[in-house]
Amino acid sequence: MKRWLVPSFLLSALAACATASATQASPTVRLHGHTFSIELATDDASRAQGLMFRTELAADRGMLFVFPYTDQQAFWMKNTLIPLDMLYFDDRRALVSMQLDVPPCKADPCATYPSNAPARYVLELPAGTVARIGAQPGDVLEVKGEIGPVR
Repeated sequence: MKRWLVPSFLLSALAACATASATQASPTVRLHGHTFSIELATDDASRAQGLMFRTELAADRGMLFVFPYTDQQAFWMKNTLIPLDMLYFDDRRALVSMQLDVPPCKADPCATYPSNAPARYVLELPAGTVARIGAQPGDVLEVKGEIGPVR
């Protein structure tokens, strides 16, 4: 049986990296004076998965979809089990369109929910959030934290 000896400086470096990753804050967004912790969807796979199969989403949580281009975006609710508010933002992160209280899709074919203007970012929040916080077209989405590479 072989034993691997790892120098103590390497163990210390690995421990520091693990601690930094574990304590790194998740990104947040601020909209109309309210802050939300978000998950990011920045590649094709995460954008396709979205919030599918989730049974709940806390009132202060959401998912931010980031696209590599600004265009009309359209979402559907296939396999999404919770109602959502979908907010569409342009490349300056100004709110340009909303689809509110979008219900889960119970059977095919699922409806699509397009933006009414070109958008680069889409924020999904629990249904009723927009009514609760008073968000309106023109509001700017502030992002705190790293969005990361977009693919």
